[in-house]
Amino acid sequence: MRNVLTSLLGLALASAAQAGPFAPAAGQAGSTAIHKDDASIVQWATGWQDYRPNEAAGAVATTWRTPEKALGEAVGDSYDIVSLGNGGTITLTFDGYIVDGEGADFAVFENSFSATFLELAFVEVSSNGTDFFRFPVYSFTPSAVNAFGSVDPTNIDGFAGKYQQGWGTPFDLALLAGTDGLDIDRVTHVRLVDVVGNGTEFDDFPLAYGGPNRIYDPYNTTGSQGFDLDAIGVMNFAAAVPEPSQIALFAAGLGLIALRRRRA
Repeated sequence: MRNVLTSLLGLALASAAQAGPFAPAAGQAGSTAIHKDDASIVQWATGWQDYRPNEAAGAVATTWRTPEKALGEAVGDSYDIVSLGNGGTITLTFDGYIVDGEGADFAVFENSFSATFLELAFVEVSSNGTDFFRFPVYSFTPSAVNAFGSVDPTNIDGFAGKYQQGWGTPFDLALLAGTDGLDIDRVTHVRLVDVVGNGTEFDDFPLAYGGPNRIYDPYNTTGSQGFDLDAIGVMNFAAAVPEPSQIALFAAGLGLIALRRRRA
């Protein structure tokens, strides 16, 4: 992490006339975006919990309140999504565990119609469904963004929603290695928390270098307000292993079936 911060700080202190220090939009050289049809994706979310959209009038219309649309493969269009609204949340689950492997371990897909209309979310993971831990985020967007404004993807890092529809933002569990209460080889839940993009929330840029920075994204949208989740794809995955008690019960059941057959 120290090497990452050192590189980050060096880039951040470069000329303001240059583009931001982070990876560019999908399809450009140096982008980290993962296409929805990438062969490295071996699993998709299979369940959801705790969908809590913003309940303010006009924030999230009924049309966009179907959390099941976030399950399975990414569709990559503007419609097959569930909206969170400002500050809204949803948690997705998997038939197994996301594990820390080589490179990025999972990717989050949003429905942005362009490379710069980017509605953002924090990403949190858990290995017990109770204790969640957030990936660090960085935002160098210099000023407020109106409801139909733009965010330069080279100015943001660590947020879901960095890339346009059809392209996932990757996350590497190694960034959270050593976090007390988190097993990065047994992640069972991924929670998305919409960023309220009016500058009231802050990033993780170090105080010693002028941080933290205010976070801006398109504000205030309505109807399908805030982050719009298409899907979560997993690159490094382990199938769930039954608990010993479950195996014992299964074996006992087989034994009873065999006994009944012999008696018959």
